[in-house]
Amino acid sequence: MSPQTLKVDYRELAAAIASLTEGETDEVALMATLACEIHHSDQRFDWTGFYRVTEPGLLKIGPYQGGHGCLVIPFSRGVCGAAARNGETQLVPDVEAFPGHIACASSTRSELVIPVRNKAGQVIAVLDIDSDQPDAFTAEDDRQLSAILASVFGRL
Repeated sequence: MSPQTLKVDYRELAAAIASLTEGETDEVALMATLACEIHHSDQRFDWTGFYRVTEPGLLKIGPYQGGHGCLVIPFSRGVCGAAARNGETQLVPDVEAFPGHIACASSTRSELVIPVRNKAGQVIAVLDIDSDQPDAFTAEDDRQLSAILASVFGRL
């Protein structure tokens, strides 16, 4: 199956997330709900979760779906660290080619990491999605998921 045949219905996903999170302000509850909904929306998503900014320059694992993740990631390391440090999405078609990639799971082939910002524009977390397929993610995935994240966390 090619990644194109497995694409999530982002309109449906956004509507479900909006309904499930309406009125909720607790970051962890929101992250848990989004991790579950996003993870189960598409077969490409092998591991889906959040790494929270818990102190300057440091991410700690938050709610996720899939196998175990890394517990702590400094901003200076890996794909998640780069997204948090630069405040920019990291779309990585081949994790083996990413300098400093942290292999939390040996099955990961590609990765999409999107910074999560609050209403003040501060990066409070990153959404990390791993796939066991190479080159599984597109700029459209980034655009759609970024919009969902902004609609949920941009109100906090």
